[in-house]
Formats: sequence, C-alpha cells, structure tokens
Amino acid sequence: MKFAAHLSAHITPEWRKQYVRYEYLKEMLYYAQEQAPPPDTSDEETIRRYYAKFDQKFFTQCEQELNKINMFFSEKLAEAHRKWANLHSELQLAKSRRTEDTISTIKNRASTRKDSIFPATLIVTDKRQKVLAQHARKISDLKLAFSEFYLSLILLQNYQSLNFTGFRKILKKHDKVFDQDSGTGFRVNKVESAPFYTNKQIDKLIHECEETYISELEEGNRTRAMKRLRVPPLVDQESPKTTFFMGFFSGSVAFMSVAIIIIAIFVSEYHRDSSWSAYVTIYRGMFLVIFLTGLLGVNTFGWRKYGVNHVLIFELDPRDHISFHELLEVAFFLATVWCMSVILFLFSPVIGVDRFVSPLACFAFFVFFLFNPIHSFKYKARFWLIRYLFRIVTAPLFPVSFPDFWLADQLNSLSTMLLDMEFLFCYYIFELDWFITPQNDDTKICGSYRYGVRIIVAMLPAWFRFAQCLRRYYTTKKVHPHLVNAGKYSTTFVVVSLSAAVSLYKENHGFHYTPLLVCWFLACVMSSCYTLSWDLKMDWGLLSFSTSSPSSSADSGDVGGDWCHNALLREETVYPSKAFYYFAIVQNSLLRFAWCFSYACTVGGFMDSNLLTCVLSVLEVFRRFMWNYLRLENEHLNNCGEFRATRDISIAPLEEDHQALLCEMMDNPDMLIRRRTPNFSPGLIQYSNETKHLLARSNTNDPSLNVQQGPGQSPDEEDDDDD
Repeated sequence: MKFAAHLSAHITPEWRKQYVRYEYLKEMLYYAQEQAPPPDTSDEETIRRYYAKFDQKFFTQCEQELNKINMFFSEKLAEAHRKWANLHSELQLAKSRRTEDTISTIKNRASTRKDSIFPATLIVTDKRQKVLAQHARKISDLKLAFSEFYLSLILLQNYQSLNFTGFRKILKKHDKVFDQDSGTGFRVNKVESAPFYTNKQIDKLIHECEETYISELEEGNRTRAMKRLRVPPLVDQESPKTTFFMGFFSGSVAFMSVAIIIIAIFVSEYHRDSSWSAYVTIYRGMFLVIFLTGLLGVNTFGWRKYGVNHVLIFELDPRDHISFHELLEVAFFLATVWCMSVILFLFSPVIGVDRFVSPLACFAFFVFFLFNPIHSFKYKARFWLIRYLFRIVTAPLFPVSFPDFWLADQLNSLSTMLLDMEFLFCYYIFELDWFITPQNDDTKICGSYRYGVRIIVAMLPAWFRFAQCLRRYYTTKKVHPHLVNAGKYSTTFVVVSLSAAVSLYKENHGFHYTPLLVCWFLACVMSSCYTLSWDLKMDWGLLSFSTSSPSSSADSGDVGGDWCHNALLREETVYPSKAFYYFAIVQNSLLRFAWCFSYACTVGGFMDSNLLTCVLSVLEVFRRFMWNYLRLENEHLNNCGEFRATRDISIAPLEEDHQALLCEMMDNPDMLIRRRTPNFSPGLIQYSNETKHLLARSNTNDPSLNVQQGPGQSPDEEDDDDD
C-alpha cells in the first residue's frame, strides 16, 4: 500500500487538517520536476538557481507543517495531562467515598433505635445494598472513562508516528527526485529534534494508565484489563462468517424475488378478493424496515470510507460496534425471512393454509428478533436500538443527544410503516374472522381516520421530535434553533389533522369539500417549504454564499478534505464528488413535494392509492438515506472544528469556578509535573508551584482538584524532563 493511502486510512478523521500534508508536498515535488529548465537548453547556473529557489520554498512549507504539528501535539498533550489528573482524582474520590459510606453504615447500625418495628439488620442491609450499587455504578463509569482516555492516548501516539513517517517519506522522495541530500539534513536537524517526535510523555501516560487500570479497577487482572483497554483496528476487518452469510442470504433474496414474481402471476386467481390489498399493506411495513436497514449498511460503508466518524457521533463503543458488513447481513437475513413468508402466503390457497398465518408469523419473528434477550443475533446493537427507542418514546423526560434525534428522524421517514403496523393490529383484531363475524366492507374501520387512532399514530413521529426540541430548549434556553425546529414539526400536526378531515369528509359524503382541500394544500406547501429549507441550511449546512479565493483553496491541501469555492455548498466538504451534493439537493427538493403527485393521482384516479403509497414510501426511505450522508457529514465537521475524536466522559461535575483554572492548565503543560518513578503508584500526581498556587487561590473543597505531593520531593522541586 502506498503511504498516501496508508495515511488516509489511519488518520484520526477529526484531526485531518492537523496532519502533514503529504499529498500536497508530493505534488510540489512533481510539479517542480515538470517545470524544471531542460538540461539541453539551459546552463547549469540557471538550473542550480531554479532548484535552490524551489528548495527554499519547499523547506519553508515543511517548516510550517512542522510548526503546525508541534503546536497541535502540545495542545493535545496538555489536554491529556488535564484529563489524567481529573480521572485520577475521581478514582481517589470514589475510593474515599466508599470508605466513608462504609463508616456511615456502621454508625447507622449503632444508632438504630432498639424499639424500631423494623430490625436494625434489615435497615443496614438495605442501606449497604444501595451503597454498593452506587459504588458499582461509579466504578463502571470510571472504567468507561479510563478506556476512552486510553483510546485518546493511543490516537495521539499514532499521530506522532504517522507524522514522523510522513516527513521521512516525503524528504526521502525529495532527495530521490532531485538527487540531493538536503532532505536528509532537514530530517536530522529539524524533524528528529521536533517536540512531537522527541517527547515521550504519551508513552509514559499510556503505561501509567494501564498500571492504574489494572491495579485499581481490575484488581490486578492484567488480561481482563487489557481486553477492556484494547484499541480497535483503524480499518474494519470483515469476518469470514459474516461474508459467508451475507453472500448466502443475498443470493437467496435474489432467487426468491424472481420466484415471487413468477408465482404471483400463476396464483393470482386465488387472491382476487378485497383482502389482497390488506396483506400488501401488512407486508409493506416490514419491507420498509428491511430496506432502511440495508441502506443504513450502505451509509455506514460510505461514512467509513470517507472518514466520517459515525462511531463517535452515535456514541458507540469503538471496540465493539456493528459494522456495515453486519448491517447488510441483518438486512439480507430479514429479507430472506420476508421473501419466504411472501411465497408461503402466495401458496397458501394451494397448500390449504390460512392466508393470515404467514404475515402474522413473519411479523412475530421480526418482533422476536429485535426484543429477544438472548446474547446473540447482534445483541449489543439491538440493545442500543431498544434503549434509544425507549428514550424517544418517553421524550421529553430524558436529555436529548444526537442518536436520540437522529433515530427519531428515521422514524419520521417510516411514518408509513407505523401506519401499516396500526393497520396490522386493527386487521387481526377486528376484521379477521377469529372471534367475531366479518363485517361488511362499508363498516370496516381499519385504514380509516374515523376512530382517531390512525390520526394519533400518524402524528407520533413528529411528536417525538417536537418533544425532543422542547427538551433541548429547556436544557439550553436557546430559542434558535430548538423552538424554531419544534415549529417545523408542529406543521405536521396541522397537515395530518387536515388530511384526516379531508378523508373523513369524502368518506361520509362521497366527494371532496373544496375549502377544506385548499386548506390542506396550503398546509402541505408551508410544511414542505419549512422542512426543505431546514434540511438544506441547518441539517446539511449547505446554501453557503461565502466565497474563498482560488489561491487559498489550492493551498489548503489537507489530507482527504477539500477546501474550495463550491456554489451553494459549504467551503469544506468530505465527499469527493460535487455532483453528489447537487443530486442530494435536487432529489430532496423533489421528494419533499412528492405529495403533489400523490394528490394529483389520487384525486384524478390515475393510480390506486395503495400502490402509490408503496412507491412514495420507498422513495421517502431513499430520501432519508441521502439525508443521512450529509447530516452526519455536517456533525462530523463540527467535531473536526473542536478536534474531538473520542467521547468526553466526566464522572465528577466540573464547577464553573474551576473552568478558567483548567483551561490555563491545559494551555500550559509546565503546570503539571508527574513522577517518573519506575514503580508508579496511583495517587502520586504532582503539580508545579504555579499549579499549586492556582489551586490554593480557588478556595474550594472540591476533591477533584486536591493536590497530593509525592514522597521524597520538596515543594520547590520540578521534573526537568517535562516540556
């Protein structure tokens, strides 16, 4: 593998612009070689001056890159010191609280009234169980925080290695192209003496983090500790088992899809009654779930390929999360079950099986696959989905994070699926000949707004997002964007209400009421314009009319990024093709107004409404698939602006009075002095005199900022190894 591809595959996406611009420097070398004066028509002095001028420009650019890397490394190193001090303090605080809780429990036992109607032992036992449960949660949070901190250290260590290798490669290429040794001299004199390469504090922090985690959190079990701290591979590794099943299920789906079409032609005479449309509705909801799952697998592949860190954005475990191979495997597996159920349904009159059995069995299997408690069938991914679905349903009771509102947005595109599930329950409870006599067609209630249940179900996805926006406003007190976004989803309530009114009026009178129809049409136009503008400007961050000069665009040269002037786009984009963005804008605009086509076909009687719903629901899922690419790209670029590559997990709350102090500590790495003893002991975190002075000025009892002086070191001593 060429180094450029290796660098692009192994960089931390959020730090992309902070790496050495290897491709840009390589292009400089090749361009200079192409533009060099020809030896047969130029004298040696002209050629010498040309290469001398280029070397000055090239090494000036290399020095700028070196300064950029040194500065960024120093900032991240200071941040690592600050996080390590906080983590260590929180660990000591957890240990001290456990001791205090134990002493408090003993005192409570002694002071329990002898004439209490409850035995003292039961009271103490209950309190002890609560104390142990709180301590267990604290230790679990600490383990997670330590693992994330350890991952950030490995990423910074990888940052050191990749940049040094990049400099070594490009300087070696310089000497090879121009037959010189000035590149080697620059590497020896500049690069090998640069702080980002000579500083070994990250290696020591990694060692101390490992030792502390093993001794304090895993009771000396090194194997178990290192398994938890294990850093995942930077490139997804496909499992042979996953590959086999994905190929097997995809082939099965392809074969059975052709079989379904052929079988439907020959057995259609057995399905000419009105129930055919009902079963199409039931199967459609399950198909939409399968279709969206498969497209999410494609989404994940694209995010991974172009460096969008979806693992961080979705707050997944970087050591154990579902890959795009596994998502596609799940989608093809569920599609195989769905196709088998459809074939069984088509053959049901021939083999003498009731038609309602197959759709119900398929739906029951889907529910069992999602909610079964067995630690298999992608258990962690299913648990993640169930947990966030619960948070969505109970909104606005919980704080809202990106996975919450992203998943709720997916449900908004699956509103047809929710209505189909409502129809399924209604059909099997009220219309199927199980417990009651089948009703006449004119008295059927399934698929009608007559009883109000369907209206509520149609509003549920918009309500989830509306409630989340209110919760975010309650948390941040920001009218824009949260209340403005809530207004966007409130337009759905108006549209659904008017749509139900139009449907009921036609159902009762046999024709449309024109004023009501006009109100519905205007509400749809308002809602579509509102949502479209929000998609393009807020969710995707597009429609930027700021300009950038061509020279600044050409000199950007960041690894994999693209700074240029893009009409109606943003200055920075992740995906290489500009046509992709313009296609996403056009298709999103058209599909946001697809209801116009639905209205024209339904009122004019050009197409069956159920068939039209099938087409438009599939197109809406595809629109959400495209929306996912640009929405996560926008979130990823926000993380890049903050250089945030790992989850920030804090155990102890940060007081406002300490914010300025910690920022100063992060900016000045000399303020934090750590011991370098071979037998490192947890708790021996030491600070310089400047840090101790600032801590003394804070006048706080917060244990997370207590200073602990190590034995054998006077207050005036400082470690000369720290930079």
